[in-house]
Amino acid sequence: MSLALVAGEPSGDMLAARLLSGLRPHLPQARFHGIGGPKMIEQGLESHWPMDQLTVRGLLPVLLRYRELKGIQNQLRDQLLAERPAAFIGADYPGFNLGLEEQLKAAGIPTVHYIGPQIWAWRGGRIKKIQRAVSHMLVVFPFEEEIYRKAGVPVSYVGHPLAELIPLTPDVVAARRQLGLAEDASVVTIMPGSRMSEIKYNTVAFMQAAKLLLQRDRTLRFVAPMAGERQKQYFLQLVAQAGLQDIEIQLLDGQSHTAIAAADAVMVASGTASLEVALFKKPMVIAYRMMELEWQILRHFGYQPWIGLPNILAREFLVPELLQHDANPQALADAMWKQLSDAPHRERLVQRFTDMHHSLLRNSAAESAAAVLKVIERTK
Repeated sequence: MSLALVAGEPSGDMLAARLLSGLRPHLPQARFHGIGGPKMIEQGLESHWPMDQLTVRGLLPVLLRYRELKGIQNQLRDQLLAERPAAFIGADYPGFNLGLEEQLKAAGIPTVHYIGPQIWAWRGGRIKKIQRAVSHMLVVFPFEEEIYRKAGVPVSYVGHPLAELIPLTPDVVAARRQLGLAEDASVVTIMPGSRMSEIKYNTVAFMQAAKLLLQRDRTLRFVAPMAGERQKQYFLQLVAQAGLQDIEIQLLDGQSHTAIAAADAVMVASGTASLEVALFKKPMVIAYRMMELEWQILRHFGYQPWIGLPNILAREFLVPELLQHDANPQALADAMWKQLSDAPHRERLVQRFTDMHHSLLRNSAAESAAAVLKVIERTK
């Protein structure tokens, strides 16, 4: 038996790796192949292309690389149609995976999509394509189950893997020791994003905000986890070009969870990282900047007032969100200062984020694997 999987970025790599860890005991002789990152490869995936070739975010960057991405999709489609795996599993990355799933499902190959596209946030019309493309949807937030069920898409809520990976009570002292930080230091973690486009548009504003924060408290320590060497060098280049290299900041190779655990507060680009910060029970400011033309297009597509996952799950502005022009250095610094200095607010956040953590906690490896096994069994 073979199963095909595709992840296009680190968050999908993590999701699919958890699923593979649940499937392997049940399918010890199965061949798992497709496109994935280091975590999937550790679980035995044979990756036909480097996952980095797919990692691109944003409307215009995708358009610029459309022919390349479409070529990879077509090659993989032809390979899978000839092979006919027991199932195809798309891990997030809907722009690529849903198109591939639609073609495979039409040819009779069952398809599973792991982590429902955020049709509740924007692009609700995508549900029609999902109906055509997906044999079974796996969702990571409780409220999503009803949305897909109403649309007639078979669905399973499997919990969020991050809720299992992150402890309910983070060990701040251990994290600081690991990073060589004093236990009583005031620590701000800066997370401008893992993608090159995010680093490009967020880095300078984040670091200028750090400079303003230092004017209020010279004892602040700054830490920034980097997704890879390429991202680290680009970050340093942007900092130097902006004349901000005099700001002392500890750059880490990975170790994002350690950096969050060690923090008093986090300045974070919107995305999965903001949920990680919430699960670590940390105050935060969520921010996001992008190419101006892209912002003018996308700003009209949202269905709700929040973009940060913690706020979406809470259905209120638990933490500040600053987007595009509002994500300027002074606004970022002011919002971060409140997160650092408002003790009652920090205590409220710990309780709200703890409740959120419990709501997302399941054995995601076992439950997602069980759903995939049922899909396979129905097609035997």
